[in-house]
Amino acid sequence: MRLKSMLFLSIGMLSCSTSWAGNSIQDVQWLQGCWQAAGAETGSEEHWLAPAGGSMLGMGRTVRKGKTVAWEFMRILENADSLTFTAIPSGKPEASFQLLSLDKQRVVFENPRPEFPQRVIYQLNADGSLLGRIEGKIKDQEKGIDFPMQKIPCSR
Repeated sequence: MRLKSMLFLSIGMLSCSTSWAGNSIQDVQWLQGCWQAAGAETGSEEHWLAPAGGSMLGMGRTVRKGKTVAWEFMRILENADSLTFTAIPSGKPEASFQLLSLDKQRVVFENPRPEFPQRVIYQLNADGSLLGRIEGKIKDQEKGIDFPMQKIPCSR
């Protein structure tokens, strides 16, 4: 009887652990495509390649008065049981953020480093728009910056 109890307990624990199975890069495939920054100058965009090889690659550019004023290369990498977002922004060192939460159309990555931002968030809205957001603390004050985007054709 004791052996049966242990067996059922082990099976129960195993099934719980598989229900907590790691996240896949496919869970954020809704990011793929081309996104125009809302209200920004033409060329201010973020592009994400389709998931392949356990990763998604992205790039962004901000244009003001006809000049590129900021750019960023991004990668979401599938690890053994999670996802990591890495950003290489113009003029700043590379920073990696670990998956904090993932819902059907919202993902939050976090890095508790002292530099802003500590969190990177993407959310696909019901109207098909995308909200990028960075947030965290600057001098003990919470701050957030939103980057609303609309889907655009990738070939123009």
